[in-house]
Amino acid sequence: MKKFAWLLLSPLLSSPLFAADLLQVYREAQDNDPTFSAARSVLDAGREKMPQGRAGLLPSLTLSGNTVWNQNEISTHNGNAFAKPRFNSNAYQLTLTQPLFRWQNWVAYDQSKMQVAQAEANFAHARQDLILRVAQAYFDTLYARENLAAVRANKTAIGQQLESAKKNFEVGTATITDSHEAQARYDLALAQEIAAESDYEIKQRTLQAIIGREPGTLARIRKEAELTPPQPADMNQWVAAAEKDSITVQIQQAVAEIAAREVDKQRAGHYPTLDLVANQGYSKSFASTAFGVLDTDYQNVGVQLNIPLFQGGQVVSREREAAANRSAAQSNLEAARRGAALSAKQNYLGVANGLAQVRALKAALVSSQSALESNKLGYEVGVRINIDVLNAENQVYVTRRDLAKAVLDTLMSQLRLKAAVGTLGEDDVVQINALLDPNSAQ
Repeated sequence: MKKFAWLLLSPLLSSPLFAADLLQVYREAQDNDPTFSAARSVLDAGREKMPQGRAGLLPSLTLSGNTVWNQNEISTHNGNAFAKPRFNSNAYQLTLTQPLFRWQNWVAYDQSKMQVAQAEANFAHARQDLILRVAQAYFDTLYARENLAAVRANKTAIGQQLESAKKNFEVGTATITDSHEAQARYDLALAQEIAAESDYEIKQRTLQAIIGREPGTLARIRKEAELTPPQPADMNQWVAAAEKDSITVQIQQAVAEIAAREVDKQRAGHYPTLDLVANQGYSKSFASTAFGVLDTDYQNVGVQLNIPLFQGGQVVSREREAAANRSAAQSNLEAARRGAALSAKQNYLGVANGLAQVRALKAALVSSQSALESNKLGYEVGVRINIDVLNAENQVYVTRRDLAKAVLDTLMSQLRLKAAVGTLGEDDVVQINALLDPNSAQ
C-alpha cells in the first residue's frame, strides 16, 4: 500500500513546485549560452598575451645539427688531380641568446599588459551583454504571455457578449446590428489570438536559444511590486560616470593605449639591438684519404650588435601606419564616450518616464474597470448599446497589457542604465528577481 501511494505521489514530487525566476535562468545561461562560452574562451586566449610579451625579454635556447656527405677533388695549377677526398661530416650546436637591448621587445611587453586588460574588459562586456539578453528574452516571454492572456480574455468576453446579443435579438430586445458588431469583434479577436500565440512561441524559442532548453513556466512580476527610481536622482552624475567607467569606454581606452605604444614599437625599428650570444658545439669529419678524422669541440660567448641602416623604407612606412591607427583609436575612444553618455541619458529618462507611465496606467486600469462596469449596467437598463460594452472591455485588456509592458520596459531601462556606467552585475539581477513571484506561472 505504501508503495502504491508513493507511485501516486512521485509524479507530483518530480514536477516543479515553483516557476523558474530570472536569477535561475541567468545562471543557466552562464553555463549554456554559446556566445558567453565563446567569450570565456576568448578571455583565456587574451590572457596568454602576457607570457608571449614577456618571452621577448627572456633568453632563448636552440639546438641545431647536421650531417653532410662531402665529395671533393683537389688539383694542381696544371690541372692534375692528386686527391679526391670523400667523407661524411656531422655537427651539432647549442646556442643561447639573451637580448640586452631590444626596445621593441619592451614595448611589446607593455602592450601585452594592455591586451590582457582589453581581454578582461571584453569579457566584462560579454557578461553584461548576457544579463541584458537574458532579461530581455525573459521579459519578452512574460509580455508575450500577458498579451496572449489578454487577447484570450478579451475573446472570451466578446464571445459572451456575442451570445447575449444573439439571444436578445431572438427575443426582440436588441437589433441585428448588435449581433453583427459582436461577431466582427469576435472574428478580430480570433485573428489577434493566432498572432499572439505565434509571438509567444517565438519569444520562448528566443529564450531557449540562450539557456539551451525549453524555458517552461516563468515567474511573473508581483502585482504589488514597487519600482524604484534611479539613485542618484541626477542624470548628469550618471552621464559623467558613463563617460568614465563604461565597459565600452574601458575597451576603447585599452585599444588607444595599445595603438599609442605601437607607434613606439615601430619607431624602434630604427634603433640598434644588442644581444648576448653563447655557442657550444661539436663537429666531426670522416675523410676517406690520408687527411684522417677531424674532431672539433668549440665554445664561444660574445656580444652581437646590429645597426639597421636601410630596409627599403619599410620601417618609416610602418611608423606612419601605426600613427594613423593611433589617431583612429583616439577617435573611436571619443565615440565610445559619447555613446556611453547618450546611453546613460536615454536609459535614465527611460526609467524616469517609465515610472510615471506605470503610475498613470495603474490609475487608467482602475478607471477602465469602473467604466466597464458602468457600461455593462447601462446596457442592461438600455442606456448603453452593445458596442459601448465591447469598447469598454477592450480598453480594460489593452490597459492591462500596456501596464505590463511599461513595467517590463522600465526594468530593462534600469538594467541598461547600470550597463551604461559599467556597474551591471549579478546583484542587479538579484534585485529585480526579488520583484518576481516564484509561485506564479507565466
